[in-house]
Amino acid sequence: MATPSPAHLLWIWFTLLLALCLQVMPLADGWQVWRPDWLGLMLIYWCMRAPLRVGVFHGFALGILIDLIEGAPLGQNALLLSLLAFLSALVYPRFRAYSLVQQAVLIFVLLGMVQLAEQWMRALFGPFLMHLSYLIPALIGALLWPWLTTLFEALGRRKTRD
Repeated sequence: MATPSPAHLLWIWFTLLLALCLQVMPLADGWQVWRPDWLGLMLIYWCMRAPLRVGVFHGFALGILIDLIEGAPLGQNALLLSLLAFLSALVYPRFRAYSLVQQAVLIFVLLGMVQLAEQWMRALFGPFLMHLSYLIPALIGALLWPWLTTLFEALGRRKTRD
């Protein structure tokens, strides 16, 4: 296997950090429920696209950064993003054979499971009302998946052509 170029590794980290910025970008109170899980989507994308380069460690490191930025209990988001990267690695062999619609359904399941675990952890740390609106970011992420994948594949083809 060829070693990854520094430009490729820089591109991966740039997209992950851009997703981190989108994830912590402030929104009005009523709009926060509609924010897709940008970092989860990008982590799944790179775990599926480059599974030997991006994995559980990246999820853990980015989760620690989110914990520090948001002031969440240290390790909460790190555990959740590590779980997401691990689940992505488990379904990787089947995932690449699926069509974009089937991939989007699987993305909904993966993000929904992580959102459920997040709601459960929030309930453990204090009084928190749990309702089904936590699945909205997973649904929006699943709807964005075909466009995100198509965009990054087109950018990758263009980058290799130049």
